[in-house]
Amino acid sequence: MKATRSRAAARKDNKEVVKPVEDRIIGKRKAALRADKSNNKRAKNVTPAKKDPNKPKRPPTAFFVFLEEFRIIFKQEHPKVKAVSAVGKAGGEKWKSMSNAEKAPYEAKAAKRKSEYEKLMAAYNKKQESSDDEEEAESETSKSQVNDKDEEESEEDEEEDEDDD
Repeated sequence: MKATRSRAAARKDNKEVVKPVEDRIIGKRKAALRADKSNNKRAKNVTPAKKDPNKPKRPPTAFFVFLEEFRIIFKQEHPKVKAVSAVGKAGGEKWKSMSNAEKAPYEAKAAKRKSEYEKLMAAYNKKQESSDDEEEAESETSKSQVNDKDEEESEEDEEEDEDDD
């Protein structure tokens, strides 16, 4: 007969062989996953900056300028197709098949919109800088005023304390 060990003895041996989690060697993939998970935890705690509703919207590229016109044509030709993805796929195929000469008017429109956007952004940035300067000036004066008031109150409290003695 074979000499068999009890299940409990076998488990005991397995527990001794299992290394603590900190001592285990981690493979490249698992280490990368762990690093990603730790970054995700940090990212969840950070709230994204709030978007300014007054900031100008970025201009469309030449493809999106083309797509604006293509949507109208496509919907007239295919009134039953409601899927946005179908319009996008058809537009993408058409754009790829177009020559550079056919794309030129859309690229010109996109360049014009981009120059307008750059002008708007320059004005927006100037406005932001001026408003930041005003806020800093206000905050500096308010800080000094608040500090002066705090000092006056503490001096008054000390005088009252001395009077009480």
